[in-house]
Amino acid sequence: MSDGAATARLAVDVLRTALHCPRRYEFAHVHGLDGGDDDSAVEDRVALLRSAICDALRSGETDRESLGDAARDRLATLWNDYDEPFHSVAQRRHERRVLEATLGAYLDRVGTDHAAGIERLDADAVGGELIGPELPVSSTIELPERNEGAEPALEAETEAEAVTIDATVDYVYGDGSSIVGVRFVPTLAPLGRVRYRSEWEGDVADLFTDHFDRDSDTFEPDPIGSLFETAVILDGLRDLRDRLELGDRTCRYVQIPLADRSGTSVNWVRDTVETSLEVVDLTDVYVDHHTYGMTHDHRNETVDDRLARVASGLISGPFDPSDRWDRIAEHACPTCDYTVCCQDYIAGEVRFDG
Repeated sequence: MSDGAATARLAVDVLRTALHCPRRYEFAHVHGLDGGDDDSAVEDRVALLRSAICDALRSGETDRESLGDAARDRLATLWNDYDEPFHSVAQRRHERRVLEATLGAYLDRVGTDHAAGIERLDADAVGGELIGPELPVSSTIELPERNEGAEPALEAETEAEAVTIDATVDYVYGDGSSIVGVRFVPTLAPLGRVRYRSEWEGDVADLFTDHFDRDSDTFEPDPIGSLFETAVILDGLRDLRDRLELGDRTCRYVQIPLADRSGTSVNWVRDTVETSLEVVDLTDVYVDHHTYGMTHDHRNETVDDRLARVASGLISGPFDPSDRWDRIAEHACPTCDYTVCCQDYIAGEVRFDG
């Protein structure tokens, strides 16, 4: 890349939008139209827990009781100022108990280990923030050449020669010879089968390839977006590692769900809530061991190359979904808030047969 070359910027969440439908991306992120968000209350509750946990980790406490006290005190303060319009006092009380149960599950599952890992990593680092919430990380990718079999959308002119993709983790801790980025998410549902696989080869590689194959019926934007996010965050963690002078430690990426009710049980007689917490490490399912064997780095050339092509298409335009419109219309349109103004959807609805 030449000196002074222009660099565009994207957030990893907009890549997820574009994977569902390029036109949805255009409406939401180019024209700035608000499509609404039915999950805003869930996101807000996750934000409360995220802030409470990060503030507790920042206290420096590492034993279960002290860390738990700090987290519960912070959650109580945040909850007192939380103004979600619940339909009753009973519902508000119940939702608080669910948050407290989730917090307890986090502390029991990984909280003290992660707090100790932050302390160890901080002792080895030359300086810099390890705790968020929403600690920014990014990956800068050189855009592919236009004459290397690019898709039609990549033929458009753009002054940018690279794109920086932004993501976040909520904190970073040390685990042996690795540094681990942790991100709190509402649920693990977007991972799809990626959630249940431990390596790239096989199902995940086939899923990824088939999603972009125009002759395939596979349409799995959420797991693909998760793999893109993993690529960006691992690259961002490598940059953080180097800035903190942490040597040649490997980097890993973990997601922890804070609004997954599948493991929650409620005893309405005793008025108690219990829940469990699943932790998913996305590193191994992203790593292509063939690439690792050649580079000795935790990367995946297939995902990284496709990520560069998708990002290039977004900053170049146009945002034409027609090359795979049938799959998009079947899977994305039923839940899309932009169908009322989408020319592709309207044209499909009013077309005449024959």
